[in-house]
Amino acid sequence: MDLSVVVPVHNEAENIDPLLDEIAAALDGRFEYEIVYVNDGSLDETPARLAAAQQRLPQLRVITHRRACGQSTAVHSGVRHARGRLIATLDGDGQNDPADIPRLVAVLQAAGRPPRLVMAAGYRRKRQDSWIKRISSKIANGVRSRLLGDATPDTGCGLKVFERAVFLQLPYFDHMHRFLPALVRRAGLELVSVEVNHRHRTRGVSKYGTLDRLAVGIVDLLGVMWLQRRARVPEIVE
Repeated sequence: MDLSVVVPVHNEAENIDPLLDEIAAALDGRFEYEIVYVNDGSLDETPARLAAAQQRLPQLRVITHRRACGQSTAVHSGVRHARGRLIATLDGDGQNDPADIPRLVAVLQAAGRPPRLVMAAGYRRKRQDSWIKRISSKIANGVRSRLLGDATPDTGCGLKVFERAVFLQLPYFDHMHRFLPALVRRAGLELVSVEVNHRHRTRGVSKYGTLDRLAVGIVDLLGVMWLQRRARVPEIVE
């Protein structure tokens, strides 16, 4: 299988059908693909909407966490159960545009690409969020880039395409999804940032606040710095 689209969701019932239709429209006839939704302990109508969608979309698979475990764990579960060589991740709120997926896949499949290029990361240059989210993300991305050297302008974008095998070799921890570029570089591999569309949230409510992300982000940042200092990437000669 060419591609698995992994979408973590928690209480996103209103976004299930519209986003699924957009994914299918973007990928039908272009890839052999599957869609793996990870229901992360939703308490609304998300499970029912996903069950109904499976009746009309044979490419849809649903993985369920009995209790909410967070976005990173949901992504990790989805990737582990996926069958595609390449993984595309999307946020379940509809702000990422599935129409960008083929362009990111093309970057990783281009002839002559560097052999160590394993990830195309979305870059939301024109973010459609509140001013406080835009400012806080700009500061966080600047601090992360300076301290981790990940050379990535937007590590928080949920739209990424990467090799499944590489992802499963990265250190797993809660909130790792915000540090994937740094973890990829720590492994001696490369990624490229690609500008993507970003849209207003039109249905449902955000599951994240500014202060709670800041608190856990500082601890996680220190942890990733610790991992980087202890990384050893050998040059293999046979």
